[in-house]
Amino acid sequence: MRSRFSAFAVGDATYLRATWHPSTRPARLDLDQDVIWYRLDILSQHRGGPLDTEGTVEFRAFSKGPDGRSDQHEVSRFVREKRQWYYLDAV
Repeated sequence: MRSRFSAFAVGDATYLRATWHPSTRPARLDLDQDVIWYRLDILSQHRGGPLDTEGTVEFRAFSKGPDGRSDQHEVSRFVREKRQWYYLDAV
């Protein structure tokens, strides 16, 4: 989760797509260059440990852009395949 937030913060769409599960990955990802992501709060996590194959992370991410400050609250699902974690979707 933290690495994906960092990728949003620096505008690294290639990394975001590479860590997105192929079953839900968008064909293309256009990031808004006018939005600055500056803070991530992890609120909770369930599973996602070294022996797990799935997990969830509840977070709040903060940004600022042309319309002012905003935040995004989400519970993200992740799956692990072949020792790699992938973002699956938000619930």
